[in-house]
Amino acid sequence: MAVYTEVGDEELEAFVAEYDLGTVLSCKGIAEGVENTNYLIHTSVGSYILTLYEKRVAAADLPFFLGLMEHLAGKGIPCPTPVHGRDGQALRRLCGRPAAIVTFLDGMWPRRIRTEHCAGVGAALARLHVAGQDFAISRRNALTVDSWRPLLAASAARAGEVQQGLAAVLGEELDFLETNWPVELPSGICHADLFPDNVFFVGDKLSGLIDFYFACNDFFAYDLAVCLNAWCFERDRSFNITKARAMLSAYRQIRPFSDAELAALPLLARGCALRFLLTRLYDWLNTPAGALVKRKDPLEYLAILQFHQAVAGPGAYGLE
Repeated sequence: MAVYTEVGDEELEAFVAEYDLGTVLSCKGIAEGVENTNYLIHTSVGSYILTLYEKRVAAADLPFFLGLMEHLAGKGIPCPTPVHGRDGQALRRLCGRPAAIVTFLDGMWPRRIRTEHCAGVGAALARLHVAGQDFAISRRNALTVDSWRPLLAASAARAGEVQQGLAAVLGEELDFLETNWPVELPSGICHADLFPDNVFFVGDKLSGLIDFYFACNDFFAYDLAVCLNAWCFERDRSFNITKARAMLSAYRQIRPFSDAELAALPLLARGCALRFLLTRLYDWLNTPAGALVKRKDPLEYLAILQFHQAVAGPGAYGLE
């Protein structure tokens, strides 16, 4: 989440008036994240999140994202639910952008990640994968292996500003991943961006999953690899095998994964590390100076990538 588009008071009040949400009491921009413009709005009825979809999000994908949240919420997954206006529509326009309002979820994302959080995320991810199996719409992953070379090309000329020789390192890794990427693993609906700031807890209890705007159809093990990278590395960039074991064990209690998925995990984890390294690199080099958004260090994911490159097998993640 972030703020790229400023919304004036009159524009906001006119927009909210299209819903049965009462009157606007307050509105505050949310600086976390990098993709869309988000505001926390309080009305006389309750609290909601207003999202304006920026250029990186394709308008044609929005029915998938909004429909998926409604589907998952109906299956008991704790996620935001799109609010429909008086005309029955959830998707509309504001300040020249596609926009929607979704329900607000209680809780906070964990600033200090504990093993209990990792277990909760593993279980929640498995439930999401199961709940999405009968969702009628599909969307290919726009940020999987066949999209990484254009991303690298977009940043290669300036990658040395972040670290000397970085472009060559990334090019070599991409060559390897393109050659070895799996083609047949169990697949379905994936969140594809389940970082700590997209998961809420009340105490130790997981209370919500948010930000479904990278959701897609892909390998379930790819989604699990995203979470391993996001949750199981410490601030000094060391890998915490206890957290990984808790996440994987909790996941497979709900959705058992195959031997092929487990064997592919090191490769998928490398791919996920490269994917986030590339998007962070592009954002680091191209985020507008005035944008209310916190840039994320791409070199964090270089360290994660280097860990997975040295892994001999899935046992390094705590399971055999």
